[in-house]
Amino acid sequence: MERAIADRNILDRFCEEFCAITQKYVKYIVVSGFVAIASGRTRGTEDIDMIVEKMNSELFVTFFADLEKHGFECMQTSDITEAYSYLTDKLSLRFTKKNHPLPEMEVKFSKDLLDEYQLEHRTKLSLTGLDVWFSNINVNIAFKEELLKSTKDLEDSKHLRVVYKELVNEVEITNVKKLIKRLRL
Repeated sequence: MERAIADRNILDRFCEEFCAITQKYVKYIVVSGFVAIASGRTRGTEDIDMIVEKMNSELFVTFFADLEKHGFECMQTSDITEAYSYLTDKLSLRFTKKNHPLPEMEVKFSKDLLDEYQLEHRTKLSLTGLDVWFSNINVNIAFKEELLKSTKDLEDSKHLRVVYKELVNEVEITNVKKLIKRLRL
């Protein structure tokens, strides 16, 4: 399959539509690269990363059906039981709009105290113009600087530090980095 980088306007609409469905069922956060992109950083991506609260299988069936009703499909499987097992096995599910390989929403269940912290401290970022819950800026910076560390992630971090300088809290960043070291490294 030919892959390309998704257009920002398409990403925005896709993200808001997917998030509007998701918030009917569970708390969620959009994390990682799309936070920087939605905040004005010019770079490409083909997916949006989302962490959701764990949900039981009955709620997941309803959520999955609602996504399908609104034109989303799971790339790995159309079998709801199998899809749910991906999430409970700490794997991600990727969703696209039917017949459109991009963009993708990569969904993962919250897996530890770090993800729970992110969900608890989620925020809406007015600068983005999107009605979407994001993980907070300090958590994003900590992940990009301590765990991910690619050139792209470090550039994202620099961008977030500049654009959200009034929200940057070095104490929180340091504390989240300690959690990352303890739980993820």
